Amino acid sequence: MAAGQIVGETLELLREHLVAGVTGAELDRLAEQHIRERGAQPSFKGYRDYPATVCIEIDDVVVHGIPNQKPLQRGQLVGIDLGAYYNGYHGDACFSAVVGGADEAQQKLLDATQGSLMAGIGQARAGNKLKEISKAIQRYAEARGYQVVRELVGHGIGEQLHEPPQVPNFFNAGEFRDYELVLAVGMTLAIEPMVNGGTHQVRVDSDGWTVRTADGQPSAHFEHTIAITESEPLILTLAEGARFVSDG
Repeated sequence: MAAGQIVGETLELLREHLVAGVTGAELDRLAEQHIRERGAQPSFKGYRDYPATVCIEIDDVVVHGIPNQKPLQRGQLVGIDLGAYYNGYHGDACFSAVVGGADEAQQKLLDATQGSLMAGIGQARAGNKLKEISKAIQRYAEARGYQVVRELVGHGIGEQLHEPPQVPNFFNAGEFRDYELVLAVGMTLAIEPMVNGGTHQVRVDSDGWTVRTADGQPSAHFEHTIAITESEPLILTLAEGARFVSDG
């Protein structure tokens, strides 16, 4: 899916520019420029009146942080989440990193979150039930001492940015009907664990968008759009193009 590759390219561009002194607004402009130069449209801008192309998630911000003019500082943990719409389809992905390099505690959180994403993707196989993705993510994160956010989930994606099914990052029997959905070839999912250093609980700022950890502890967020195939899951949101994953 070309939309996914455009997302991957844009995230790699922003990763290169994630340095001390850059502002979220500058990263947002870079993202929109690249997406539009590739003939695509930003998926987030204007969606439910969201004002920007990217979400910037700093330290205790879990998701939906609105870019602003405040320079980023060395040592801040920053997540960058974005989507692109191209040729009738959306792609959606996110990465987290630390400006200037992570300390040991930050790196452990980053590794646990990215590892939980890959564990979940590894279960995204035809014939599995969706709950196997949820269980794998939760199991990986909690085994390393972290909590997955429960109020926010992944989602189906395709002609619309958000489509059924919901893809929770935890398993609680009976809470989601989609747990029992049998994955089928051709399904596309945005799998996105949000992992907190403290409690899984969150709160929303007065802007109605910015979601933070309830206890002020840091959070990390990784996401890929993937496709269910006849064999291994296919990651669509990579800068170099789609890639099968067989080591999940």
